[in-house]
Amino acid sequence: MKLSIVTLAGLSLLLAGCSTTGALSTDALSKRWVGKEAGKFFAAYGPPIADTESGSSSTYNWKGGYKTRRTPAQYEGEGKARKLVARARTDYLVCHVKLTVDSNYTITSITRITDKAGVKGGPTWCEEFLDAAG
Repeated sequence: MKLSIVTLAGLSLLLAGCSTTGALSTDALSKRWVGKEAGKFFAAYGPPIADTESGSSSTYNWKGGYKTRRTPAQYEGEGKARKLVARARTDYLVCHVKLTVDSNYTITSITRITDKAGVKGGPTWCEEFLDAAG
């Protein structure tokens, strides 16, 4: 019985040490915007759609960057031997992020809510639209 309690306690401590923090985030949006003034973000891209206060920080939901991206069909070969490789596609792009801001109105974290993968492994739509690509 004592062995199972000790084992369970050890496992709990091991799992507690496996948590991650947002401060170590290395994604392009965080690199670009964390530490910047939220006012600069909203001045460049428009006001948030909603906000929530919790203690000394505020959370803002922002949505924008609406665009339609059309990808034409791709074919292989010539004439009658021509084969369809990829169908034509229409993507409706939007960027929806959640900004957490401290009491100094500085962005402490940015989290993607809605984003679309980039073309051929390129930057995502939010990274491209919010000037975080490259």
